[in-house]
Amino acid sequence: MKLVRFIYKNKIYSGTLDNNEVSFQDSSIGCIPLPHKDIRLLAPVEPSKIVSVGLNYKSHAKELGMKIPDEPVIFLKPPTSVIGPGDAIIYPASAGRVDYEAELAIIIKKTARHVLKKDAQQYILGYTCFNDVTARDLQAKDGEWTRAKSFDTFAPIGPWIETELAPKNLRLQTYLNGQIKQDSRTSEFIFDIPHLIEFITDIMTLLPGDVITTGTPENVGPMCPGDEVVVEIEGIGKLKNYVTNKR
Repeated sequence: MKLVRFIYKNKIYSGTLDNNEVSFQDSSIGCIPLPHKDIRLLAPVEPSKIVSVGLNYKSHAKELGMKIPDEPVIFLKPPTSVIGPGDAIIYPASAGRVDYEAELAIIIKKTARHVLKKDAQQYILGYTCFNDVTARDLQAKDGEWTRAKSFDTFAPIGPWIETELAPKNLRLQTYLNGQIKQDSRTSEFIFDIPHLIEFITDIMTLLPGDVITTGTPENVGPMCPGDEVVVEIEGIGKLKNYVTNKR
């Protein structure tokens, strides 16, 4: 099942997408089907936080010249960085290089604290595409990642949440202006999804709608104003955004 958030006649709704038709519940007239073309998709969740995992592919750690971690490396992206499919990634004036990073994202279903690996699946609502946009030069300059990862528009997510998906060996790709840049599989994870959920929920409580991003493979690279970037994940779909320097 594909879960969506969307705008229809200037109102925001949640619903499901099936065979290119969106269905949602309206309090006055019940369940309404709409053609996909009649609505505008939004980011499928409004998280209280985004917990991102760095260096979860050996290939990415190698290209950055960083040691393979003994345990997950995590950081936070603010909810104010979230945008949806078709929205603009704004290139900050203070950044010299802004990169794409394609990632599989986990959407949390219910409040999660001290979750064991064996129980992790019970806390997953579904999965979606994510672009962990990063100001690479500021990441290197600061020596930590908060500023580089947290600009408004630096968390494109969508286009929907897929609830019926086996995530262990999905193909993940990035296209920049139609040219493939990243191409890997989730089977290359250093830390699998149950491990990540156990590790993170031992540190912090996750709330319904919170997002865990699972790291990016090798071949991250720069984007420029005017570029179109697409994150595509097998079994989910395509998350398309464009880059602009206009605020």
